[in-house]
Amino acid sequence: MLIPVIAYYVIFKYWPMGGLVIAFKTYNFADGIWNSPWVGLKNFNLLFSSASTLQIIWNTFWLSFLSLVLGFPVPIFLAVLLNEVRKSWFKKWVQTIIYLPHFFSWVIVSGIVLSLFATDYGSINKVLKLFDLEPITFLYESNSWISIFIGSGIWKEMGFSTIIYLAALTTIDPSLYESACMDGATKWRQMWHVTLPGIRHTIILLLILAMGKIMEVGFDQVYNLQNAAVADVSEVISTYIYKIGLGSSQFSLTTAMGLFESVISCSLVLIANRIAKKFDQALF
Repeated sequence: MLIPVIAYYVIFKYWPMGGLVIAFKTYNFADGIWNSPWVGLKNFNLLFSSASTLQIIWNTFWLSFLSLVLGFPVPIFLAVLLNEVRKSWFKKWVQTIIYLPHFFSWVIVSGIVLSLFATDYGSINKVLKLFDLEPITFLYESNSWISIFIGSGIWKEMGFSTIIYLAALTTIDPSLYESACMDGATKWRQMWHVTLPGIRHTIILLLILAMGKIMEVGFDQVYNLQNAAVADVSEVISTYIYKIGLGSSQFSLTTAMGLFESVISCSLVLIANRIAKKFDQALF
């Protein structure tokens, strides 16, 4: 039963790693991966000598950091609240509603965002026009674009993580709540001293995994929401690799960027795991 899983990771995860050697070469189709001329660290020097590249790296880190800080606590909060709901039909209804956006592609989600925030035909600006107010260019201002980017990402994925935490909550011994209630603990005290400690391991596990994606901003989300007016904050590593690598055929340069991203992500996972180990919550 493990053979298909092992084959998947070998073929699609480990075997392609051999192509990382392109980052140290000037790749061309005629010579292929192994026969292209070796240039050492030249591609990395070109990357980090460019101010635009450093801005792209910063944009990637900043958007990921905001998504993590603002988005990570949301499913925990929702799971804890849903765990206190006693009406099973209402609980299932809310779970379905918040989980549904996870199945939408970013093309659909971006269409919803545009229908809400577009300057000319967006629902919000149409309401503003009814009150004789000037339309707001939500998608063409850096601060508002970042807010929409973070908010749409949280809305789309919070339901999936909520289900994980709800599953973790089922492992908590109900007698702990009974004991806390007998001691006079309020609902909020029970949440703080019983519920959250009961899912601490799951929270730390998902946090460590999330740290591995701190330098990874989803291509689909950025590409479907960005525009030239906010390129200074919306251009990230994934869109850079697409535009420069596939658009301009600079495969060696973008492979070097991808390798840099992977090394940073791996380092962050190891650091997060080392910190978690201090609290006896390490992943490995």
